[in-house]
Amino acid sequence: MNLFDYISDRASKLWLEAYLHTSMVVQCTILAAVLGVLIGVAVYRSPIGSAVATALASTILTVPSFALLGLLIPLSGLGPTTAVIALVLYGLLPIVRNTIVGLDGVDPAITDAARGIGMSRFGVLTRVELRLAWPAILTGMRVATQMLMGIAVIAAYAKGPGFGAEVFSGLTNAGSTNSLNQAVTGTVGVVILALLLDGVYVLIKRFTISRGVRG
Repeated sequence: MNLFDYISDRASKLWLEAYLHTSMVVQCTILAAVLGVLIGVAVYRSPIGSAVATALASTILTVPSFALLGLLIPLSGLGPTTAVIALVLYGLLPIVRNTIVGLDGVDPAITDAARGIGMSRFGVLTRVELRLAWPAILTGMRVATQMLMGIAVIAAYAKGPGFGAEVFSGLTNAGSTNSLNQAVTGTVGVVILALLLDGVYVLIKRFTISRGVRG
């Protein structure tokens, strides 16, 4: 069976795997964004806090995917929960770092002017600082999404959903009839999904950031 026959014969299964892979990555990116922005907001005024938060997030990223999944499996078992925890942890670094950089880059004169017209500290943060930091935060989310697309394949080791099962099955059964088709289909599928989601980020950037800021 050639590659095209394999894809045609298993189209419904591959569509489901594509949906599950995309859904898991998008949901994990959103969770990582919520946590990452909260962490960034909490520490960006403190150089020591910013350095510690960035260092901790960087440390997580240095742990190999298989090792992190192996550490999480005894705690949360096999399945989507372990995959989601691992992906959220891996997605934190670019979002935390870009949130800190974005908030730190806001011109103090702008925040002083906002306070001068009577805005509260919370109002300055949510209506001025976070809005000005949004391009940097969005870039962090974009980088995190691309990272998680690839790492989600490894999550199949913990029975996570998506194209990882296709790739792992192909590699495990190397030499069998459809092993190459499985590995190629899973790998190319992840690349296509990554490109599609990157296109979504281009649209989000276009509609949420003014042309002058986009440059």
